[in-house]
Amino acid sequence: MSRKRLAYLFADIWPAERFNGPIRGGKAFKTMEDFARALADFVRDHQAWAAPIVLLLAFGESLAFISLLIPAWGALIAIGALIGASGISFWPVWIAGGIGAALGDWVSYWFGFRYKEQVAQIWPLSRHPEILPRGEAFVKNWGVPSIFIGRFFGPLRASVPLAAGIFEMSYWPFQIANFVSALVWSAALLLFGDVIAQIAEWLWRAV
Repeated sequence: MSRKRLAYLFADIWPAERFNGPIRGGKAFKTMEDFARALADFVRDHQAWAAPIVLLLAFGESLAFISLLIPAWGALIAIGALIGASGISFWPVWIAGGIGAALGDWVSYWFGFRYKEQVAQIWPLSRHPEILPRGEAFVKNWGVPSIFIGRFFGPLRASVPLAAGIFEMSYWPFQIANFVSALVWSAALLLFGDVIAQIAEWLWRAV
């Protein structure tokens, strides 16, 4: 089994449980699976676009409003599985992912700072009333470290930057935690795809 094929297997585990309403269920799940596969195909055939695509995916995954609709981590892992196998350089893709993730949190912070609790009435957050209070409680308990920790936990990734803006967390401590965590998160997803692909390929050949 080639590592390119393994990238498609990562696309197959696209998380349908994060969707609600009309996009929940088998048909919608198939659509998201196809989306991940199409991105992996495109990146494989147009490697120059790998970094811009990863930047956009990471931005969407970190922006509070978009991440609730289109979870991008499955596609990021699939692209990570192509690194090495397709000759894609890790460094520009990693930096692009980190910048995209940091920008997503930055915009979310600005929305929280600008609109305060009104953001809870903005779609699609209005359909998930439990998300923002969870982020607010987390920020209250952990302060600046919540920005780093929340990056790695699903719904918290969407709500913690908003809550930081609502509570007017100091700008520079927020940005330091934001960019550091974004770079670590980007590396973790991409390397996870690459390393697991190598392990799976070795096991496939050994067996």
